[in-house]
Amino acid sequence: MNTDEMIESCKRHTMYTWTKGEAVDPLPIERAEGVYFYSPDGKKFLDFNSQLMCVNIGHGHPKVVKAIQDQVEQLTYVFPASATSVRARMGELLAKVVPGDLNTFFFTLGGAEANENAIKIVRQYTGRHKILSRYRSYHGATNACMQLTGDPRRIPNEPGTPGFVHVMDPRPYNYSFGDTEEERTKRNLEYLEEVIMYEGPESIAAMFVETVTGTNGVLPPPKGYLRGLKEILDRHDILLVCDEVMAGFGRTGKMFAFEHYGIEPDIVTMAKGLTSAYAPLGAVAISDDIADHFQENVFWGGLTYNSHCVGLAAAEAAINVMIDEELVENAAKMESIMREEMDRLTERHDSVKEGRALGLFGMMDVQKNADGEPLAPYNGSHPAITKLGQFFRDNGLFTYTRWSSFMCNPPLCINEEQLREGFSIIDRGLEITDAAFEG
Repeated sequence: MNTDEMIESCKRHTMYTWTKGEAVDPLPIERAEGVYFYSPDGKKFLDFNSQLMCVNIGHGHPKVVKAIQDQVEQLTYVFPASATSVRARMGELLAKVVPGDLNTFFFTLGGAEANENAIKIVRQYTGRHKILSRYRSYHGATNACMQLTGDPRRIPNEPGTPGFVHVMDPRPYNYSFGDTEEERTKRNLEYLEEVIMYEGPESIAAMFVETVTGTNGVLPPPKGYLRGLKEILDRHDILLVCDEVMAGFGRTGKMFAFEHYGIEPDIVTMAKGLTSAYAPLGAVAISDDIADHFQENVFWGGLTYNSHCVGLAAAEAAINVMIDEELVENAAKMESIMREEMDRLTERHDSVKEGRALGLFGMMDVQKNADGEPLAPYNGSHPAITKLGQFFRDNGLFTYTRWSSFMCNPPLCINEEQLREGFSIIDRGLEITDAAFEG
């Protein structure tokens, strides 16, 4: 097929996510290497979002490709109740790289499946049915996860599974818990404990949080928040589940984002960077206490592709590449460059409200006026944001715009020159939003 035939066939016979079919404008991609990918006609794109915040080690790493090839030649699939050498090795490897007493893992095919099974685990372990999560959150598009999710993507999927209670993030969209980080932490946790009182702590199994809020803002928690949250939940025997699907595996400059904040969750869910998206795989990491419970009690959950050999082989190789090539350390090092570029653009462009980054987990917000009003409304769009996204694409920068923000999440192997290359394109594109600024 030529490029046009490929696009037309994809549109005619396959469904795309989060869009109506007539609006689909897929980007044709033929190959990828490092921090770049290429269209069939040879156009080069700097991948400034690691596709969907998942290709953490970069594209086409030969060691991961070889590991997948070797595994396919040896053994592709066996039923979940079997034992394989790659399953054994991956369990041991994850027990080493995941901090604390999170030493047991349930393997899935992705992040949503990991969260679905974490929901089952916390309900079966505690005997309670309610689960807390935040409005500024995304936890997956499967049935229960759509109700666990707080952002507007859940609304067209309602009504759904009962028992989910949403609370505000310490940095809500249109409200302030205070001017300082300490104030926001204190007031939000007071509010949260009151919600727990209203809902009845004896009925709440767990609270799910994205350790660093992802697509709803790339929002690192304020000082003391996660410590205070864990203390409150422990006091009421409520489990803490950290969703590290997006923030885990080096994205924030630590192997896992919760390592920044001096806590140990009861459960961690992961995917994306687990294999750097070279093959589908997710996992639920559970504490030793929870694992002991399921030694004596049936876990009522199962998946045909649990512990799939090819996914496990990809994960083993991807994690070893991340460690051997010090990509977590590189993400931490590149944070200062990203922050410098974000600060420069904030100073230079009236339409830029702010940029945030932890490691190579970044987002920039665009404003309508000097009062900081978002250019696009909540869950809405604006012609200038649409034009900005098209400018990025036309100029060889791949990233996502959403509402009044755009993402800055390149592969962790990016160097300073490549990072500044991306921000140079962004710099030129922001003239579009500057023209829409009501100064």
